[in-house]
Amino acid sequence: MTELTEPTTYRTEGDNSIYAGAEGKVVPVVTRAGQEDGNTAQSGDCIRVSGVSIQHTPATKIWFGQVSNVPGYRSLPHHHGEAETGGYVLRGRGRIYYGENYSEYKDMEAGDWVFVPPFMPHVEANMSVTEELVWLTARAPENIVVNLDDVPDGTLAGYRRA
Repeated sequence: MTELTEPTTYRTEGDNSIYAGAEGKVVPVVTRAGQEDGNTAQSGDCIRVSGVSIQHTPATKIWFGQVSNVPGYRSLPHHHGEAETGGYVLRGRGRIYYGENYSEYKDMEAGDWVFVPPFMPHVEANMSVTEELVWLTARAPENIVVNLDDVPDGTLAGYRRA
């Protein structure tokens, strides 16, 4: 076994001293269960709460939170501006509608990952009328939500309200 002779050095980009506490140290921030921030941009029946965001942590280049839809409900049409969005489905069955008149879609279920490009208008729908849809979402640089004009439920293939 080889012995390390030099300490490990972790590379970081830029100066993170803006995150320093009163003692001048930069430390992790933990958002406890139940203390997530609900004062974040919403889109209709799609509810977002943040665990890591500029609203309540020193984060300035990421939004990380939980998104949910109660059974049979969906978001308003919206996009996330310049933000890239990644998601991971924890529970339920969802659908992302996009394209002209939201006629295209991708289905997702627990264990699936999803990416939504910047500026792409879309609708997030819970395809179950009995179970909640819950996923984790990360967005960079921030939780940008630009709501668009609503569309009738009937224009969304296979969607039905509870």
